[in-house]
Amino acid sequence: MAELFNFIDDLLWNSVLIYLLIGTGLWFTLRSGFIQFHHFGHMFSILKGSGRADGAGISPFQALCTTLAARIGCGNLTGVAFSLVIGGPGAIFWMWLAAFIGMATAFVESTLAQLYKVRDSRGNFRGGPAWYMEKGLGLRWMGVLFSCFLLVGYGGIFSAVQASAITQSLHESYGLSPYQTGFGLVALSALAICGGLRLIARLSQWLVPLMALGYVLLAAWIMAQHAGRLGAVAELVFNSAFGLPQAASGIIGYGISQAIFQGVQRGLFSNEAGMGSAPNIAGAATPWPPHPASQGYIQMLAVFIDTIVICSATAAIILTSDVLEQAVPDLGGVALIQRSLLAATGQWGTPFMVMVIFIFSFTSIIGNYAYAESSLQFFRHRSQRPVLILRAVALGAVMAGCLAEVPVLWRLADLAMGLMTLTNLIALLLLSRIALMLARDYNSQRAVGKLPTFYAANFPTIAAQLAPGHWERPTARKPS
Repeated sequence: MAELFNFIDDLLWNSVLIYLLIGTGLWFTLRSGFIQFHHFGHMFSILKGSGRADGAGISPFQALCTTLAARIGCGNLTGVAFSLVIGGPGAIFWMWLAAFIGMATAFVESTLAQLYKVRDSRGNFRGGPAWYMEKGLGLRWMGVLFSCFLLVGYGGIFSAVQASAITQSLHESYGLSPYQTGFGLVALSALAICGGLRLIARLSQWLVPLMALGYVLLAAWIMAQHAGRLGAVAELVFNSAFGLPQAASGIIGYGISQAIFQGVQRGLFSNEAGMGSAPNIAGAATPWPPHPASQGYIQMLAVFIDTIVICSATAAIILTSDVLEQAVPDLGGVALIQRSLLAATGQWGTPFMVMVIFIFSFTSIIGNYAYAESSLQFFRHRSQRPVLILRAVALGAVMAGCLAEVPVLWRLADLAMGLMTLTNLIALLLLSRIALMLARDYNSQRAVGKLPTFYAANFPTIAAQLAPGHWERPTARKPS
C-alpha cells in the first residue's frame, strides 16, 4: 500500500501538479494584469471596514484570520524545515516564487466562492469550490468529488499532521509521551470545534494576529543578532535555487529539481493557493466592499502573510543558525527548528518555540475542521448526525496523529492535497473568465471613486446561475 501511495504521489507532483500550479498561476497573473503586484497596496487598505458582519456571515477580517489559522501551521515550521533539508536553501526561493504566482490563483478561487455562495438550512452563508463547480459549471458530481477529497484531507489527515508536530515538540523539549499529548490535545480540540464555525472565527480573530506578530518579531530579533551573516545567507539561497553549488559536482539537474519540488510542494501545503480550501471560508463571509472580488483581495493577502512573511521567518531562523549544515533527512523538522532557535537564543528560546508550535498547529486543527464542516454542507443534509460523525473523525485523527509515524502522514497529506488541487484547478481554469470579469468590474468602480458593489442584474449571462437574494439591488419601499 505504501508503494501505491508513493507512486500516485510522485505521479501527481512530479509529472502534473508542479507544472499545472505554476502554469495556472502565471496565466491568472498575466490575464489579471499582474493583480498581485499592481494592487499590492489595496490588499492592506481593504482591511479598513473588514470587521463588518451580519447574521448570515462572518466578517472579512474573521475570514482572513480563520484561513490564516488553517494556513499557518506546521507547514510553516516543519514543512519549511523539511524542504530546506531535502531541497537545500534554494527551496525557499521557489517557495517565494510559488507564493507570488499563487496569489493570483487565490484571488480567482475566493472571488468565485463569494459569487456562487448559498445559504444553508440555518440561513448562514456557505461557498467554495464545490458550489462553483455545481452552479458555475453545472457539474454537481465534480463538486461531490472535490468535497470528498477535502473531507478526507481536512477532516482527518491534515489535522493528524498538525497533531504530530505538537507531539514531537513536547516530546523533544519535555519528554511527554504521545498518549499524554494526544489526550490533552483531543480535549482542547473538542472544546473548540464543538462551537462551530463562528466560535472558530472568533478564536482565530484573536489568536492568529498575536501568534504571527510574536513569531515575526522573534525572527527579526534573530536576524538583527546575525546581521553580518544575512548577505551570505541571501547569496546561499539564490545560488542554491539555481543549482550553482551542485554544478561543480555534476548533479546540477537533481539539485534544481529537488529545490523546485520541495519549494513548490511545501509552499502549497503552507499557503494552500489553488488547493480549494480557503474559498470555503471566503464564501462564508459577508464581504466589504459588497463585491465578490473583495474576498479575492483578502485571500491574496493571506497567502502573502503565510508564505512571504511566516515561512521566511522560519527560514531565517534556520539559515542564520548554521544548524542546517549538520542536519540530515532523518532529523525531524521540529527538532531542526528547536535546535536552530536554541543556537540563536539560548535556553529561553525552547519554551517559546514550544508555545509557537502548539498555537500554530492547534489553530490549524480547528481551522481545518472549519473547512471540513463547511464542505460537508454541500451534501445538503438537515440532520446533525453527519456533523457529529465529522467531529468524531476529526478528533480521532488528532489522536492518531500523535501516535503515527511522520513520513507516512506527510505522504498521505501530499496525496490528499494533490487530488484536491487537481480537481480545483480544472474548475478554476474553466471559470477564469468570470473571475477576471469581476476583477475588472471591481476596479472600474474604484477608478471612478465608487464603492465597489456587485449587482447580478448587471451581468445577465451569469445571473441565472446565482442563488437568489444575495446580489440583488435593494428594492425601494413604497410610501405608506
